[in-house]
Amino acid sequence: MIKLGIIGTNWITQQFVDAAHATQEYKLTAVYSRTIEKAKEFGEPNGATIFLDDLETFFANDDIDAVYIASPNSLHFEQAKLAIEHDKSVIVEKPIVSNIKQMETLRQTLEQHPQSRLFEAARQIHQPNFKVVEDQIAKLGRVQGATLTYMKYSSRYDAVLAGKEPNVFSLKFAGGALQDLGVYVAYDAVGWFGMPDDVTYYPSLEPTRVDGKGVAILSYPEFDVTLNIGKTSNSYLPSEIYGLKDTIVMNNPADLETVSYHDAVGHETLISEKVADNPMVDEAKDFARVINDPQDKANDQDYWKWLDLSQNVNKLLYNLRQSAKIVFPDDNQ
Repeated sequence: MIKLGIIGTNWITQQFVDAAHATQEYKLTAVYSRTIEKAKEFGEPNGATIFLDDLETFFANDDIDAVYIASPNSLHFEQAKLAIEHDKSVIVEKPIVSNIKQMETLRQTLEQHPQSRLFEAARQIHQPNFKVVEDQIAKLGRVQGATLTYMKYSSRYDAVLAGKEPNVFSLKFAGGALQDLGVYVAYDAVGWFGMPDDVTYYPSLEPTRVDGKGVAILSYPEFDVTLNIGKTSNSYLPSEIYGLKDTIVMNNPADLETVSYHDAVGHETLISEKVADNPMVDEAKDFARVINDPQDKANDQDYWKWLDLSQNVNKLLYNLRQSAKIVFPDDNQ
């Protein structure tokens, strides 16, 4: 049983804890928060018994094998690095870190602490339908491009409209649409098509100077991929991958609840598998598999594949930000 500690007590943390417990591979033991009261408020109903407001003490605790981090984006790097330095495995909510230098530093730290494992909680790459799409792409014969759309109105945008600056819309906290919903479609693009040759991002900037929504163009040798992302409006458009006369259609490129294949004469076939009620169960299972048996050859191969993919997605997001001249404070450190 993996003894789990958590940093961050928001709704996504609850979803991961529920998923972790559903696998029967984890037991929540410890919660870190800025106040003991808040740590207890979250942790006690979930079975935790250790509540801390000091990070050094938290990471030094022997009753923690792995840590799930869901703090504001700008805090991920220091917290993940500290976890690895204490020989913990660490699961970081996306985006894993803010820039290329931070990712390289984490990988160097992993080399010094070989028993630690680092995972980005990019849930859809662990779901069966991600592989369903990958397999169908291989059958297209020729790929002519894709349009991947993920736009969902953020509950925090009302605060921006009222003149405030919540974390998810703040440069200081490495916020913005690209760093949030954009991670999902970036994973899709890199996971299915590899790294593009060139990228350009056209953002719509908010008064807080982050991107509220935007369009990214990823250029490959024989086709382009368009990413439509946003946190200031809702889109109900499907996402598509284009063959010659045939097309793969997804209801949502992050959730991948339904995937269909439209053949050359327009006949539609549903090819997706039924998804789990909690979309984080599959990733929790995969992480547990590697943490419990890191020396297994298949587990080790999966781990390094995921870590390399995470690093490439991090690089893609950074390059897109650079093209749009969106700079975070950590970029200059």
